Amino acid sequence: MRYEKGHKEATRQHIVDVASRQFRENGVAAAGLAGIMSAAGLTNGAFYAHFESKEDLVRAVLTDALDGRERGLASNLKANAGLEKSIRDYLGTRHRDNAGAGCPTAALVAEIARHPEGTRNIFTGKAEQIILLIAAQLRTGSTAERRRKAMAIYGMMVGALQLARAVNDRKFSDEMLESAIEGALALAGEA
Repeated sequence: MRYEKGHKEATRQHIVDVASRQFRENGVAAAGLAGIMSAAGLTNGAFYAHFESKEDLVRAVLTDALDGRERGLASNLKANAGLEKSIRDYLGTRHRDNAGAGCPTAALVAEIARHPEGTRNIFTGKAEQIILLIAAQLRTGSTAERRRKAMAIYGMMVGALQLARAVNDRKFSDEMLESAIEGALALAGEA
């Protein structure tokens, strides 16, 4: 059976999208290939027409999801929404409550640290790009100082989101998010 042009790329992207949501909601280790392919409406055998291994899929998911996060941040910044909007969006309750569509860093960073070097290289490159975007929005300091502040802001945002998702007290979680917003804005010089 012949498929129309672009079918293979569209199918591959669909698998990436399904896996991305499952990885962020449940973790990479907990998301099995059979479950991903079933949720994608495809057979297990179809997986290998698109990916060499689950690790290959993890790399594709990281690239796609972190590219999306980078585009979103860049879009906010180009629209002159400023760093404050990006910080507030990231540390908002909507983002906290929707891990499956949220930041792959906050959802997967602990697992990525245990993956092979090639996967971690992709993550490292994407994290550096996000940090550079944040640094470009800081108004004071040398390039090196802005980069260090951007690292601290990004780390604070990711860590606070992880903690806010982990605790089972909604009020405490909300308080963590608000405290991190204040801290990140202060560090950015926007408080």
